[in-house]
Amino acid sequence: MARLPKPLTDVVEELARLPGLGPKSALRVAMTLLQWPRERTMDLGRRIGDLRERLCLCSRCGGLSETQVCPVCADPTRGDEELCLVSQWDSVLVLEEAGGFRGRYLILGGLLDPLEGVGAGNLAFGRLAERLREGQVRELVLALGTTLQAETTASHIKNMVARDHPGVRLTRLAQGIPLGSEVKYVDRETLKQSVRYRQDV
Repeated sequence: MARLPKPLTDVVEELARLPGLGPKSALRVAMTLLQWPRERTMDLGRRIGDLRERLCLCSRCGGLSETQVCPVCADPTRGDEELCLVSQWDSVLVLEEAGGFRGRYLILGGLLDPLEGVGAGNLAFGRLAERLREGQVRELVLALGTTLQAETTASHIKNMVARDHPGVRLTRLAQGIPLGSEVKYVDRETLKQSVRYRQDV
């Protein structure tokens, strides 16, 4: 039985660790890379290296940025009274593409999931508490989705806000989002309506 050369096996194994890529898909990607001109594959390698060198986390929202403060957080036309809480940075991209929200964002870095060992200490609750202590936020919008983990996280936040920041209005995206889905996978129009008709928690 033919075996893959070790350099190819190494690349396939690394690619197969990426979300959505199994061993067969990883092999197809690796074979495609082998067909590219050498300069193109070298350029891709440099660009992947640049991800680590040129990107950092925004000091305000925790999102990916090329600068210490990302463009959204640095935008003076956005309001500080509304803070939208999302689990991951790609949810910000989807919300921004949908339009309709002109406040600020904060990325938690995941959702509470005790079964997977993700507790409050693994997420950016400290950054959230700091933003609320600044006293500018009047409404905290939960855009976490409708999964069990999202509901657990929302409950934790609700208790925290009620205890430490009772003057902050807590809302969530309207329930037009299907149960079991994540914000980043919702179509643009549904997401726009959900933001517009958000509800008190």
